[in-house]
Formats: sequence, structure tokens, C-alpha cells
Amino acid sequence: MKYNYTIMKSPVGDITLIADNVSLRGIYWPNQKPDRVKFPNLENKDRGPILKSAVKQLEGYFSGKRKEFNLPLKPVGTEFQKEVWEALRSISYGETVSYGDIAKQIGRPKAVRAVGAAIGKNPLSIMIPCHRVIGASGKLTGFAGGLSTKAFLLNLENQTDSH
Repeated sequence: MKYNYTIMKSPVGDITLIADNVSLRGIYWPNQKPDRVKFPNLENKDRGPILKSAVKQLEGYFSGKRKEFNLPLKPVGTEFQKEVWEALRSISYGETVSYGDIAKQIGRPKAVRAVGAAIGKNPLSIMIPCHRVIGASGKLTGFAGGLSTKAFLLNLENQTDSH
């Protein structure tokens, strides 16, 4: 399959958005590990309505005006990963939960490490809000875009949540 892509300027650096003809498939952060999520055949730059809509919605998010996304998403992963990613989508804007909370939510309270690994493979950061998952101690833990980006996103949501 061939994928469309675009590079979007954001307050946290250039983000690469990847889509097929019907859904958003991936979001790459600057400096993320190249093997974290692979998308071969990135060929068509800046093409398609999905990418245009994704850019517009992310611009709204970064400006503090958008709290939810309305795009067809199609992350590629195992059934377990998809179950975890679906649970992430239930975390409200401006809220945080722990990895243990997600493990309990999916009915596998002892699978905290596996949940963490699945979250680490989330190909659609922000849209599937893995940045809202923190350590049980309240500390910020791993994020493909880096901990400073995770802190930025959480601060953004906490500032705009009061509007």
C-alpha cells in the first residue's frame, strides 16, 4: 500500500502525518526512534482530504481551540495493542491516568508492563492520547515525542481546559 504524508509545523517541532485514502494511519515526532512505527512507501506528499483535515484539527488543538478529533483513524497493531489504544481514547482532555488504570480498564490489572509497551507503539499520538498516561507516582514517563513534548501537551490541555 502507498501512503500519503505531509509535514506539519507545530509548537513541538515538525510532525509527519501519514494517511491512506480513507484514514489517518500515523503521526511521527521529530527525533523519534525510526523503528517505533514503520510505514513503507511514503510517496504522495501533501495529498488527500484526510491529511488536510488532520492538519487543520491539530492546528486547532495546538491553539487551544480543539479538545476532540473527528477523523477516521486506523492504527496498525496487534489485537492487544488496539484494545489498549481504544482505552486511551476514553481519557478526557486535560485528564491523566496511570498505566495501571488502563490495565484495569481493559480487564488485565496485572498487565501494566504490557500496557506500557503497547502504549509505546501507539502510532497516532495526540489523536489517541497516550500523552495523558503517566506513572503511578505522578511522574511523566516515556513518550515518542520526548518527555518535554509530553509535558508541553499536558500543560496545553490544562491551560485551555479552564476556558
